[in-house]
Amino acid sequence: MLTLDFERLADGADLVAIAGANGRGKTTLMDNMHPYLTMPSRAALSGPGGFSYYDHVCLPENEKDLTWSHEGRCYRSQVVIRLNGRHKTEAYLYALSDVGQWRPVCLDDGLVSDGKVETYSRCVEAICGSADTFFTSAFSAQGKRQLSTYRNAEIKSLLSDLLGQEEIRALGQKANDTAKLIKAGLSAIRQESAGLDAEQARLDAGLHRLQGASDRVAQALLERQQAQQALDGHRVCHARLQAQRDQSQSTEARRAQLLEERKALIAAGTRAIEGLKAQEQDALLGLERLAQRITSRRTHAQSRQSTVMQSRRQCLTVLEEAGAVQRAAHRLPLAEQVLSARQQGIVVCRQQVQAMRDAQATERLLVQKLASIELEAGRAALKAQELAHRFGLVGEVPCAGTDLQGQCKLLGDAYEAQTLMPSAQGQISRLAQDKALAEQELSLIRHRYEELAQAPQALALAERLGDMARTRVSRMSLLATRAGQITQARAALQTIELELSSLEPELGRTQDNETTEEHAERQQIEATRQRIAQALVQQAQHFREALNRLDAVLHGLPTPFDHQILAAAAQAEAQARLALSTAEQAHLAAERDAQSRIELTAQARALADRRVQVQSRMARAEGSLGNWNLFARCMSNDGLIALAIDDAGPALSGLANDLLLACYGPRFTVSILTLVETGKGEQREGFDIVVHDGESGDSKSLGLMSGGERVWISCRDRHEIHYAETPDMPSSRSGRRPRPCNCAAGTCEAMRHSTSGSGTLSPDARGGKSLSLMSGGERTFIDACLTRAIALYLAQNTGRRFDTLFSDEADGPLDPEHKRMFMAMKREVLRLGGYRQEFFITQTPHLATMADAVIDLDAMQAEPRAGIDASDR
Repeated sequence: MLTLDFERLADGADLVAIAGANGRGKTTLMDNMHPYLTMPSRAALSGPGGFSYYDHVCLPENEKDLTWSHEGRCYRSQVVIRLNGRHKTEAYLYALSDVGQWRPVCLDDGLVSDGKVETYSRCVEAICGSADTFFTSAFSAQGKRQLSTYRNAEIKSLLSDLLGQEEIRALGQKANDTAKLIKAGLSAIRQESAGLDAEQARLDAGLHRLQGASDRVAQALLERQQAQQALDGHRVCHARLQAQRDQSQSTEARRAQLLEERKALIAAGTRAIEGLKAQEQDALLGLERLAQRITSRRTHAQSRQSTVMQSRRQCLTVLEEAGAVQRAAHRLPLAEQVLSARQQGIVVCRQQVQAMRDAQATERLLVQKLASIELEAGRAALKAQELAHRFGLVGEVPCAGTDLQGQCKLLGDAYEAQTLMPSAQGQISRLAQDKALAEQELSLIRHRYEELAQAPQALALAERLGDMARTRVSRMSLLATRAGQITQARAALQTIELELSSLEPELGRTQDNETTEEHAERQQIEATRQRIAQALVQQAQHFREALNRLDAVLHGLPTPFDHQILAAAAQAEAQARLALSTAEQAHLAAERDAQSRIELTAQARALADRRVQVQSRMARAEGSLGNWNLFARCMSNDGLIALAIDDAGPALSGLANDLLLACYGPRFTVSILTLVETGKGEQREGFDIVVHDGESGDSKSLGLMSGGERVWISCRDRHEIHYAETPDMPSSRSGRRPRPCNCAAGTCEAMRHSTSGSGTLSPDARGGKSLSLMSGGERTFIDACLTRAIALYLAQNTGRRFDTLFSDEADGPLDPEHKRMFMAMKREVLRLGGYRQEFFITQTPHLATMADAVIDLDAMQAEPRAGIDASDR
């Protein structure tokens, strides 16, 4: 938690510097020294949606508590940003009452600060004005957008808000809304007019279609009378034909009776013949069934004989192996004994092979043991030689036999070698004995190995013979197991022979094709077919004679009445009736068309009157729309607001020029243009800030200022830069004199030197400053003067003023000399505007010392209790 008491830290100070290292939080601190819900240095865009506290906080609950005053009244802003779960921001604005209590702010329209962000923002803007006005005039944020980059519509909207033209803009908005309503009504009137035009076109088409309706009425009446006469003639003809039909009805009844009898006779004959044919078909089916039984019997006998013969052949095949099976069963015990003896021989051979391998391993161990004994014996011999050599030194040592021999180390060593020689000789003797024993054992092992050298070949032969014996036993065991199958085959063969004996009589009958019963059944079926054929002939003759008698009676009756003539007469009468109905409908339609033409004529006269009224209303609406559009344009940014900006332009320019003159000198002056010239030389609404350079006499737009103020002077021969204008370069402001150039006379083109040693620049060499090389620092300086001029204009002319100004590292692009001028401008702004104080952030220690008070965040970090309450909430 960070708590700062600005009244205690900067009480009575005009300029308050906020200093500290990068990342210490200077900009964050200044971004929260105002009541608006934004951090202008962190905002990506101006307006709603350009900034969010959630991107700059990390605790579950974060709070900003700011106590501030405006126009003599004290306020308190409390903003709570929560990240625990759903993001939520609460903002409260309180005002200090006369009794010293904090109460929610209540505006004149009844709006109360209830914790919602929207109501809080509306309350703050009602008290302090819009955020755009505040951050344009009183708060210079880091990376702030300069006035020269604003477009025409943006700068006019900003200046209209700065100049207090809200009422005019509101009137323009109301006029625009009224124009929209009139336009909507005009659209409805035009739609009504279009509907009337369509109605008029419909009436004209109807009148054109109904032209000649009276003549069509007379023609339809004549056609109706003719259709009535034709209908009467057809009715008389149809009645006469109906009388003739009634007279022929008795004859037709007799003919119908005879035809029914003939039909019944034909049906009875057909049924009788079909019954006989069905009987004949049953006889044929009996013959077919008899043939199928004979064929089935023959096929079954042959199939059974084939099956029995196949089984007989299988039994004979099995019995052919009876001798081999008997021999295998007889020789199987002997083969098993041979296999057991071979397996025992394999076991013995494997034991011999293992003994040979053990002898081979023992031989290798003895060889290694002999090598180690010889190595140890060599070392013992060397040690014995060394001891003998050391003992031989007794006769050569000069101190032997003297009083010094007790102190002579060489003589003592020789005596020590004498005592060690017996043990060395004993070790050599022991190693010689060990070697002899090892060599004797090695000889025995090698003899054993030679005796067993043929053991692997004997093992391989024994294993091969054992495999052969095992295969023979397996084959004989398989054959011996088939003894039971041989016995079963012999029993089955006897059964098959008996079955073949029983099938021989049936096969003999099969060769004659039919049995006695089958032959008798065939004779009976043939007799039945002959009787059926005779019955068919008799029935056909009987029914033919009956039909001939009925046909003779029918031929004797009169010719029947032709009903087609009667149907044609009825159809002609119906058509005549239909024609009459059509003629009547045509007459009625002609009557209706005549009446419709009269009604359409009346409607056309009434529609003409309505069209005149609608045209009059549309003309009045179009006139009102034009007037309201003109009024809305007059109340817009290009109307009275533009005139107000034109009126404020000289005052703003005058304030900016006063600041430039007081702090920077008479070199730069600015003018604000609201009318710009197009490429065709015409004037149009616009906005531009023109800067005039008093030294060079040139003028250009502020938006075109770029680069740095540099004067490059190069020698033509060496292309060498002589100097660049900096705070320490020779100039009229720095008081430094230029050094003489060491170039040859007449060779420098960038400037002309006085070779006599005067050390001053000629007027031609100093010249005017290039428009394209005006520095970014100067552009920053002029933009700051314009911003502060806007704040002064608001305080002097609109009554909207702020007691405190804010600026964040605005002196970055300036050189040390212009930084000092920049501080002078700040004091001049405080003096002219009557401001209480200004807080500014700077990275320049010299400017911090020029301030009336310094809030050093580095010092507070080192000593938390000096100005920061570091306790956790």
